[in-house]
Amino acid sequence: MKSYKIYTAAILLGLSISACSDEFLEYEPEGVLSSENVSSPDNAEGLVIAAYAGIGNDEMIGPLTSMWVYGSVRSDDAYKGGGGRGDVAEIDRYEQYNLTIPDQGDAMAPRTWTDFYKAISRANFALQVIADIPEADYPMKTIRQAELRFLRGHSHFILKTLFDKIPYITEDLSQEEIAQVSNDVTDEELWNKIANDFLFAYENLPNSQDEVGRADKNAAAAYLAKVRLYQAYEQNDQHQVININHDRLEEVIQYADEVTGTLEDDFGNNFLDGFDNGPESIWAVQFSINDGTTVGRVSYVTGLNSPHGNVLYGCCGFHLASQNMVNAFKTDENGLPMLDNFNEMDIFNTVLPDGTTPPSASLTVDPRLDHTVGIPGRPFKYRNTVNNEGDMVYNFSWARDPGVYGYFGNMKEQQSPDCACYKKEGPFIGTSKNIDFIRFADVLLWKAEALIQLDRWTEALPLINAVRSRAANSTQRPLNAGASDIYHIGLYNSFPDKAYAWKALKFERRLEFAMEGHRFFDLVRWGEADSVLNNYLDEEKTKRDFLSNAEFTPGRDEYYPIPQREIDFTGGVYKQNPGY
Repeated sequence: MKSYKIYTAAILLGLSISACSDEFLEYEPEGVLSSENVSSPDNAEGLVIAAYAGIGNDEMIGPLTSMWVYGSVRSDDAYKGGGGRGDVAEIDRYEQYNLTIPDQGDAMAPRTWTDFYKAISRANFALQVIADIPEADYPMKTIRQAELRFLRGHSHFILKTLFDKIPYITEDLSQEEIAQVSNDVTDEELWNKIANDFLFAYENLPNSQDEVGRADKNAAAAYLAKVRLYQAYEQNDQHQVININHDRLEEVIQYADEVTGTLEDDFGNNFLDGFDNGPESIWAVQFSINDGTTVGRVSYVTGLNSPHGNVLYGCCGFHLASQNMVNAFKTDENGLPMLDNFNEMDIFNTVLPDGTTPPSASLTVDPRLDHTVGIPGRPFKYRNTVNNEGDMVYNFSWARDPGVYGYFGNMKEQQSPDCACYKKEGPFIGTSKNIDFIRFADVLLWKAEALIQLDRWTEALPLINAVRSRAANSTQRPLNAGASDIYHIGLYNSFPDKAYAWKALKFERRLEFAMEGHRFFDLVRWGEADSVLNNYLDEEKTKRDFLSNAEFTPGRDEYYPIPQREIDFTGGVYKQNPGY
């Protein structure tokens, strides 16, 4: 729905969203809008557009779209970066795990909570308005209701993965009733509420929509597969997996099979302007530029993360790849991942006087490494220069604080400075590149995961190999600045047993979605966050002093605390998560 900007100006004349913390669950701008004075098809269409906009109304501090803080830095994929631990110290607290607190003020996680409930409130308000319009006057009524429930389900899903215990807010509740909705419900009940919204969307949306970006049945089927996959891993109050529900896994396969899509020919297409809403994009938030406003409808959610030492960019050197994650891209003599011993030797850890890092003579890697990580001596975003002037070969000098965080950069979320999608506002970078919530590669690997857990790992083999085959063919762009070709990626001939297949699946998800913000949530779903992250920290502490006191506490750190201000606002109706 790149064209949603056409409608935005009209909506903004009538919508002015309050940011007051005690109004986040139900806001209706005073003296401007009510369900009575906007109950017309034209106004309803505008409110639906506003609801879509709500899921993209994030920022550098309080993200809704990119989960680079919550899912990447919080995992073994990346370090916070920036100008030392005190630079946006809140993210440092999240990275250390043991310093996370239920913030009272306008901190990052509480801000994300508030902004998602604002998005939910937009969807609910639109649902209230549409309910009063006769279908004879509004032929798109049911489809728009399905879109809104899809958006509401999306927001609640992400809140669930972040905070676990959340209130589920629907359009039929009064303001007084909303204030009494408890967050103390079972996982099963909450997952089913989320699934019900997606089921309504699945049953009432068309297979595709004329306007790209609108939710359709395809996206609803994919999201149902995702919800049922998370729901399948039944956890106790300490977030330990106590059962894997096979009926839910069967549903994952059922819905995954209904998703139509294909992998992009080149892995890098997913992260380049010009390929938005392509064959692999199942569900994405839409952005635009040059729409007549000051900065356009561009995303600044990763505005802190551009390379710091290159004048073509600006600020601030956050979200840097970890040594552990870089090591994970090594391959063996068969081109397969080194599943058990990938971290025994660091790669690209020697810096020459010219600021580059040569590969060792015997090293072979998965080419997705150079689509994901900025490495000194290798082209950044497939460019050696910009306009034959600015140097775009990643250099050690681009790292803002290498003594603390090392010098590896992030690649996927960046665009070249000469891209038409690129907007520099002060030192911060925004782009109109869409952010994908679900790629077709996700769907393939969700199905593979379900098959393996159902002891059908031979059926999972071609799905994992399809993802690896695409990676093997993604070497056509300039990736290695003329260095010797070190790419070697092979396919699995077979899985000898379930344990091996399970390990291969988990590793493949890490390589495919590295630094896209999925990793932490995968570990929590599998019940492996404790073992994986504390093992990671034990090794990383020998390389990165800033992690010397970091420790993941199981039963607490899988989720963020419920923001204290929300507990206070409800008079204790909300219950705090364990350990906070």
